[in-house]
Amino acid sequence: MQRRAFCATGLAALTAASWPSYGALVTADVPAIGLDGRQLVLKPKDVEDFRRRLRGQLLLAGAEGYDSARTIWNRAFDRKPALIARCAGAADVTAAVNFARSEGLLTAVRGGGHSLSGQSVCDGGLVIDLSQMGGIRIDPLAKRARVEPGVRLAHVDQEAQAFGLAVPLGTVSDTGAAGLTLGGGFGRLCRKYGLACDNLTGADLVTADGRLVKVSAQDNPDLLWGLRGGGGNFGVVTSFEYRLHTVGPTMFGGELVYPFSQARELLRGFADFIAAAPDELFVFVFLAPAPDHQRVVVFDVCYCGPVDQGERVLAPLRKLGKPVKDGLAPTPYVDLQSADDAGNPPGRYYIKGGYIKQITAELSNAIVDYLEHSPADNGVVAISQFGGAIGRIKPAATAYWHREPNHEVIVIGFWDDATGAEGTTQWVRGAFKALEPLTDGYYVNHGGYDESERRIRANYGDNYARLAALKKRYDPQNLFRLNANIKPA
Repeated sequence: MQRRAFCATGLAALTAASWPSYGALVTADVPAIGLDGRQLVLKPKDVEDFRRRLRGQLLLAGAEGYDSARTIWNRAFDRKPALIARCAGAADVTAAVNFARSEGLLTAVRGGGHSLSGQSVCDGGLVIDLSQMGGIRIDPLAKRARVEPGVRLAHVDQEAQAFGLAVPLGTVSDTGAAGLTLGGGFGRLCRKYGLACDNLTGADLVTADGRLVKVSAQDNPDLLWGLRGGGGNFGVVTSFEYRLHTVGPTMFGGELVYPFSQARELLRGFADFIAAAPDELFVFVFLAPAPDHQRVVVFDVCYCGPVDQGERVLAPLRKLGKPVKDGLAPTPYVDLQSADDAGNPPGRYYIKGGYIKQITAELSNAIVDYLEHSPADNGVVAISQFGGAIGRIKPAATAYWHREPNHEVIVIGFWDDATGAEGTTQWVRGAFKALEPLTDGYYVNHGGYDESERRIRANYGDNYARLAALKKRYDPQNLFRLNANIKPA
């Protein structure tokens, strides 16, 4: 709903009842938190001036829609911002950035999806909420997609697959495309076509000084380099342009499920199998509790090569043991992309992860030993797959540094209510303590809870100095700091 335009005198005369979608007029000071953590006071006139500059909504505590707007997918974070600007377009984003900068407000930027780390919402600050910006335009001739930052993967997949095209995006379809891309973006097609950030060809970006700049290989190429894996450190992206690839609509995939009793043999056999796999094959491994509370080993498979070759390529995986379920079959790509949605509902999550070059016997034993001695009905250990096209790009070619690892090992804990937080967190930390010595670096989209500055620096490798210089140029005051933060040089 777009609000009407009012003259200044008419606005002042309005009553609270006149603003059912936006909340009452602000008549008292609004307490807030500054970038330095100190308490601030926002004056009513300044807040109302900001509201008038928005085509979208400005929500304060108590307003209709405020609680739903501050609630994110990871319910482990229950934060209460002073203001939420639900942006309707780039002009709103510019207004929000200008207001945040002028007031020195702690600022979070929210896209359309998960926010595992909880950093897309903050206590006492301003949330620049992009979730209402959901436009998608597919150009099948140029094989390009133009996507706004509130879009989720399912929407991109559906629009692009109508033309037999796809962007390599994620593994859970209600993930937001924006955050996924800015942090790297691995998914079922990434071994064949590269990460989501590798397929980013352009963007529109609002910088910390309120400028809307065009980003491409010709326009501000330094920013394009930084957006390809550097997170939300350099501004607010209001539009992404992706390269599309001809794939689908049917692929060969699904789930192979084995009993946990076979886990050691399965992981060792899988390590040999996957080391020789073609780029078209992506396999996500889960060691997870089933609905009957018995732990299982799940191979989540997608083969994006010719469908009639899928049976042959996957035959060795089927022979690793005796599965309790074999769901491998020709399947629409959009169904493969949404198959994990039910297992990743909104809830309370804690996650730790790190890159590995290969699945060794030492790693397999460490995983199985921990799960055998510390069972949990709400804990999952997963191994995702990289390699292929990802590893053929030089680390310095994009901000995303970790091109050598072939896998990531991830420990995920989840719970239904606040009483389970401490036990679940300790379970995840215990598992990752056993695995961390075998890892090198981590995926920024799976971090951010309690990462040290040292670990963040190491994650960007030799690219960090260039990223810090870019940060100083475009965000010298570190307005955009709620992320895997790169401090200005």
